[in-house]
Amino acid sequence: MIPSIELNDGHSIPQIGFGVFQIPPRETSLAVSRALEVGYRHIDTAEMYGNEREVGEAVRASGLPRGDIYVTSKLNNGFHRPDDARRAFDKTLADLGFDYVDLFLIHWPLPGLYGGDFVSTWRTLEEFREDGRARSIGVSNFQVHHLERLASETDTVPAVNQIEAHPYFRNDEVRAYGRAHGIVTEAWSPIAQGGVLGDPTVRAVADKVGRTTAQVVLRWHVQRGDVVFPKTVTPSRMRENFALFDFALDGAAMEALNGLDRGEDGRTGPNPDVFNYVPD
Repeated sequence: MIPSIELNDGHSIPQIGFGVFQIPPRETSLAVSRALEVGYRHIDTAEMYGNEREVGEAVRASGLPRGDIYVTSKLNNGFHRPDDARRAFDKTLADLGFDYVDLFLIHWPLPGLYGGDFVSTWRTLEEFREDGRARSIGVSNFQVHHLERLASETDTVPAVNQIEAHPYFRNDEVRAYGRAHGIVTEAWSPIAQGGVLGDPTVRAVADKVGRTTAQVVLRWHVQRGDVVFPKTVTPSRMRENFALFDFALDGAAMEALNGLDRGEDGRTGPNPDVFNYVPD
């Protein structure tokens, strides 16, 4: 049984999900189908991933009730202006083949674009929540000052903030702000794109508990209270990544992994304060 985390809007989110970032569309439907067979009930996609249609196909083909599968998508960086965001969201629902998504996020704050205005974009997402087509709304890659601006200029606290987080980059300032304000943290790049798996400290903890290094790192995320969605197209790895709830890390193991933090040098992805990418 996968634990769920209560969101600030009364909905809840499964703590482990299946991510489809960088899975080619032609491979996505099969990968999602296999994940659902393993037991995943939370799928994380995005408009920029180009595979929403295939996610929807797999969900329908599973035979599972739509309400049993939690689906997240995210706004493409090229569509932050309100009317563009409305059209993009309509297309997301059409491509998925759903009449709602469980969670919809602003993918990046893009401080150097749109005059630095992500507030009007957020107000547009509030519309989607109000009309029921997005059960919950949130953000991704928002720093503390971005979140503080939303708090001062709008009425809705994001349900989640999806950020890079792993033992080499704990991102604890953003996580602490979220915890203080009822914003659930979701961790992307949870194993630092595989970079932490060969770390001697991680290996030592894995040897002690008799688990793989990936399971140890993912369990570290779970015990920190974050949502995590590892990505793989290999069925055996899907099962391995899913088996996180029949063991625990003790305090010493958690402290050892916490001690791997490298601060800003540990990032594997872009810094949101300077990332202004729009796909062609």
